[in-house]
Amino acid sequence: MRDVLVLACASIVVLATAAKADFQKLETQADFVSAVAGKTLKRPMVELNVTPAGGISGKGAVWPVSGKWTWKDGYFCRDLVWGGGDLGHNCQEVSLNGGKIRFTSDKGTGQSADFTLR
Repeated sequence: MRDVLVLACASIVVLATAAKADFQKLETQADFVSAVAGKTLKRPMVELNVTPAGGISGKGAVWPVSGKWTWKDGYFCRDLVWGGGDLGHNCQEVSLNGGKIRFTSDKGTGQSADFTLR
């Protein structure tokens, strides 16, 4: 039984590493802008537009989303308001995999959110 548990844990680590490896970290503001310019970032119940000039707008569930972003030391740093509530400042690692973009909070150490680029 112990061997099965060890094998299961090892499989989870391999799958998680493989999933992260498919995404390539965006290192520069130019790479980020190139990825999102003219596109809508979509996930279930969320649609966002991120402008090259530093604006964020859209909708999350039924509430408006607005904010501003800058690129600092290789991270997407945003201040965001959702439904009137201030979500605050957070610098996030951004990575790309074809038509998908992933934002990982707290400079890549926090939770991730994947969006489809359309």
